[in-house]
Amino acid sequence: MELPARIIPNPHLLQTDDLLKHIMETTVYPREPQVLKEIRDATAKDPRSPMAADPHASQFMSMLLKMLNPKRTIEIGVYTGYSLLATAISTPPDAKITAIDSVRSWYEIGLPFIIKAGVEHKIDFIQSEALPVLDHLLRKEGSFDFAFVDADKQNYGNYHERLMELVKIGGVIVYDNTLWGGTVAKHDGDVPDEKKEGKALAAEFNRRIAADGRVEICLLPLGDGITICRRIS
Repeated sequence: MELPARIIPNPHLLQTDDLLKHIMETTVYPREPQVLKEIRDATAKDPRSPMAADPHASQFMSMLLKMLNPKRTIEIGVYTGYSLLATAISTPPDAKITAIDSVRSWYEIGLPFIIKAGVEHKIDFIQSEALPVLDHLLRKEGSFDFAFVDADKQNYGNYHERLMELVKIGGVIVYDNTLWGGTVAKHDGDVPDEKKEGKALAAEFNRRIAADGRVEICLLPLGDGITICRRIS
């Protein structure tokens, strides 16, 4: 079937495991800082390790952070801290990161590597559900330059509304897992039952962000899908 003129076929989309292996072995793992390799290895021993941030997406985010040079960042959903450590080593020496997760024991898996990297002083870890902390920050804090969200998908919309106030105009928000294993483009009948809720939540969030005139957006097929938003109003 011929595609509409406005849809341009893209021959560069990631389509095979071999292509992913090539990317990881050629450009990601060789450039991954040793301390990130170590936190990734430690995380792999945890039964929830699929929750960890993708090294390819984190490599991109590290480059983005170095270009943005943010002084105040916020991370919603920390797990063992792979993306948190990547952020900490990619931001200025006087940067401050507010890191929120409800499970401190997960954070403590990665804490020795954060300490080893010499960046613990940048991090204010808050053990809590995220919404109460964000609501407190709305009353007590000023603007953030950058935010990364990798937490419960049911609240992505709620997080977004609060971040639209917490992140300054010109600031950047990155959302993880917005392609949900590619299921957002599949019919429900082709999606395993355990992925259907996540598919619906991700698809709805993607539609919501696409219609939000307060941000410029770009959804990238890195890892499980990352959406970059730049606040413009």
